[in-house]
Amino acid sequence: MSTSILVVEDLCVSFPNRDGGWTEAVRNVSFALGRERLGIVGESGSGKSQTGRAILGLTAPEGRVSAKRMEFNGVDLLHASAAERRALRGGRIAMVLQDPKFSLNPVMRIGDQIVETLRAHTRISGREARAAAMAALESVQIDDPGRVYKLYPHEVSGGMGQRAMIAMMLIANPDLLIADEPTSALDVTVQLQVLAILDALVIERGMGLIFISHDLRLVSTFCDRILVMYAGRVLEELSAGGLADAKHPYTRGLMNCLPQLADERHPLPTLDRQPEWAL
Repeated sequence: MSTSILVVEDLCVSFPNRDGGWTEAVRNVSFALGRERLGIVGESGSGKSQTGRAILGLTAPEGRVSAKRMEFNGVDLLHASAAERRALRGGRIAMVLQDPKFSLNPVMRIGDQIVETLRAHTRISGREARAAAMAALESVQIDDPGRVYKLYPHEVSGGMGQRAMIAMMLIANPDLLIADEPTSALDVTVQLQVLAILDALVIERGMGLIFISHDLRLVSTFCDRILVMYAGRVLEELSAGGLADAKHPYTRGLMNCLPQLADERHPLPTLDRQPEWAL
């Protein structure tokens, strides 16, 4: 693996519960990320998104974040000030969220939102920012960037909106991109197009990518390494090509639940969760 741009050691994220105590959503998660594609996979509620939000400093105010170490390119994220965090977000670290309908501002044109992101992190004229926004839209394979630039979010399809979101997050040339379920709301054809765009951008720009998903098969074909999470902790780390060698029964159980075109199984197997997995 290349030199790490992000190091996370024993990350914990907790939230207050109704009993007056704390519930751990993320428990002792550790990993290092180079200029590669790291997949974080697991069921809903496993702590995937909370891990990404903690890295960005977007944990809800009532939450509590702790770690032995959380460092991005020499910056101590645990002790960075609010101003330092704001400078990093959208600039050196960006995040693509799951559904553009809820992530894009519905009353601003798409181009204006991309320009706003760039000018928040770069001293640049309005004309230069517009040209950069047009180039960013073109880089995510939008055929008519001039037209899309002027549209509002409700005027574009889900796939087009997701491409616009990716363009917005990449406009400032970040070193790290966190993609949280970026293809879950898309049909299979558009999903493959978005993945191809992300893949090309990681290679061309030399970024690190954290790809969060519940789709084990998708992650295994797209990422270089995979972290399998359950109940807030990492159960297993694998190379993408090493899923067949998975040792943890949870990972093997997830794989066994996947439908197989060549094998007619009805009903599909269900996962037999064991209490000790959550310990």
